[in-house]
Amino acid sequence: MKRWSRVIVTLLAVAAGSRALLAQEPIPVKAGVTVAPDTVRIGDAFRVTVGIRAPRGATIEFPSGTDSTSTVQSLDPVVVRTSADTTAIEQYADYRVAAWDVGSQPIKLADAVVRLNGAMRRVPLAAPAVFVRSVLPADTTLRVPKPPRDLFTFSTFPWWIMALIAAAVIIGLLLWWWWRRRRRVAVELPVDPYVRAQAEFQRIEALGLLEANERGRYVALMVEVLRDYLAARYAEAALSLTSTELQRSVRELPFVPQERLIRTLTEADLIKFARRAVSAARARELAAESRAIVEQEHFDSQPAPAEPNARDTAA
Repeated sequence: MKRWSRVIVTLLAVAAGSRALLAQEPIPVKAGVTVAPDTVRIGDAFRVTVGIRAPRGATIEFPSGTDSTSTVQSLDPVVVRTSADTTAIEQYADYRVAAWDVGSQPIKLADAVVRLNGAMRRVPLAAPAVFVRSVLPADTTLRVPKPPRDLFTFSTFPWWIMALIAAAVIIGLLLWWWWRRRRRVAVELPVDPYVRAQAEFQRIEALGLLEANERGRYVALMVEVLRDYLAARYAEAALSLTSTELQRSVRELPFVPQERLIRTLTEADLIKFARRAVSAARARELAAESRAIVEQEHFDSQPAPAEPNARDTAA
């Protein structure tokens, strides 16, 4: 029994050694790469086909695409198809690619991997180069292009001097404008409210609004001059007040004719805001009343003339 046991152990060792030797042998593989077409224009799509034939039971792993750092790059994912041959495993990988530079461009593919019974073999894929022709027309004049310009160019002309001159001119214009404005403001003298009101009354009369059948506008402008006069004379008669608020505000002012003012403002508001019809004669009366109120307030507010003393009378 011991003798047969030794024989069996020896046979198993020989079988294991034979299996190890078979595993170390390279897997028989046939591979090929084709490019169609072999001449393209820049950016045009073309196909690279890789075919590998290996023993039955083997698995083939193709690269997912071309080298992303090369000028020939994949446009679509790889498409793998298997032939109907039953004597071996035969597969083809189609790559849809494009070249992005002119001239002869190499196609860089990683190694394919074939596995069989635990063994692995890397298959280098040497693809022929593709020629990429230019899409530009032929230069029959043989002109040599100028060299590329620098990113930053520094001129010898001192542009900063021009900038300083322009800044000086702008500052001078601003100073001149400020001086003219200050001088104009300085020489302006305050206008007496009464004188200004009389000038405005005359200006409105010269517009000929009554003759143009714009009686409501005529009344509104004349009353507005009255209000401007009162606002210039008294702080209590601000233009922001309504007619009712104005009547309350100037109630205590001694030189303002209260009744005449109330009647004029009330009727003017009806004409301006309620669209009340007014005749030309009544419009003239309201305008005359506005002027009369200004006249009365002006003369009533003037200081009384000084009485002559006895010595001046005797003289």
